[in-house]
Amino acid sequence: MSHDEFQKHDAKILTPSFMVLLALTLIGFALIAVRFIKGIGAVSNMSDGYPWGIWITYDVATGTAIACGGYAMAILIYIRNRMHYHPMIRSAILTSMFGYGLAGFSVMVDVGRPWNSYNFFIPSKWQANSAMFEVALCVMAYTTVLLMEFLPAVLTTLEKTQWTTLQMLLDKLHRHTGIRRPERLEERLESVKDVAAWLKPRLDKVLIFIIVLGITLPTMHQSSLGSLLLIASTKLHPLWHTGFLPLLFLINCMYIGYSIAILESVISCYAFKRPYETKELSGLARIIPWLTVIWLSVVIGDLAWRGQLATALSFDFYSRFFLLEFCLIGGGSMLLFSGRKRESVRWLFVSAALIVLGGALYRFNVYLIGFNPGKGWHYFPALAELLVTVGIVAFEILGYQVLVKILPVLPKLHTRQQLDAAQQHDDGHATPNHDDGHTVAGKA
Repeated sequence: MSHDEFQKHDAKILTPSFMVLLALTLIGFALIAVRFIKGIGAVSNMSDGYPWGIWITYDVATGTAIACGGYAMAILIYIRNRMHYHPMIRSAILTSMFGYGLAGFSVMVDVGRPWNSYNFFIPSKWQANSAMFEVALCVMAYTTVLLMEFLPAVLTTLEKTQWTTLQMLLDKLHRHTGIRRPERLEERLESVKDVAAWLKPRLDKVLIFIIVLGITLPTMHQSSLGSLLLIASTKLHPLWHTGFLPLLFLINCMYIGYSIAILESVISCYAFKRPYETKELSGLARIIPWLTVIWLSVVIGDLAWRGQLATALSFDFYSRFFLLEFCLIGGGSMLLFSGRKRESVRWLFVSAALIVLGGALYRFNVYLIGFNPGKGWHYFPALAELLVTVGIVAFEILGYQVLVKILPVLPKLHTRQQLDAAQQHDDGHATPNHDDGHTVAGKA
């Protein structure tokens, strides 16, 4: 891996968006504290009929699919050997790391008796035949793998840093409070740099094995997220209950992963005033419609085989949600079959957004909307439940904002044209053409 393919974004951390995201994060985490103090009923409308509310439906089932950008990009780069996409991998890994880490955290918030969660770490308590156990184990293992994959960015920063900001802060602290700098501080900081320099090449040597794990684990648990609903044959609507659920969930996470990689790139380039990565995004956009065609073909073929096509076109409550999901995914895919639209940043953003919304709605339909435990049970998330989810998502975006400004995560601007375009955009003298943006992902 070349560490020169990445750079940090030099900008202020304390921005208005930072403050808004921080406020939402604090509200969400305050309600999580209420949940642990007063119990889950104090902030949630979940019940025995609906034991899985929006926390599992979005934060875990849907959130992990949205966090599959790193998984999808790893398949493209390391399995299909498309190394010219490599400069995009680190930002995708960062997004996945937050998504999976916070999904695991959401499970802890959702568990009715969290004080018993230590049993997961005791092998004698394991139920190895449970799909839920396999999902939990893979999510925890994959989060660890993502941390290891992202570690080179941290080590590179530690190795190159001059520690000037830290030393200035300690000097200010001494002037205002009289607290002295730690003795031999410079030697200790230099030892940290030495450790980083020693560890980085050794980590690079084993990184390929970590990457293999990073591809294997999501393949296992994304299919298992579909397997969880196989036993709910009498509760999940027949439009979504099928023996193909594991396959559909696996393909679903892949086209969502590539689409979210496009959205993340476009939004970050717009927010950070960087030239758009049009060439690389157009390449990703060629893959997505073929994955969605396979997925839609399996869905239609399965409905026909089970005699449910008439149900899908009945236009009742469930049919409308099914058709909305189908049209969002199909409509976004049709746009990407057009070569001209694949070259337009605007249409890339629109089509990727449609596919992500449709793919996410599919998981909502399976886990919540199409789930009916029987008469007398009703569920709609409480305001506190929604705010907890908003707080977790805000924390994810906030963490991404901060880390790309202090660590080399974004693709490096290599050519003079790219640097000039970025500077003009930053100064407000020119705006990159949304239809013919420049590539910034480095040399192939």
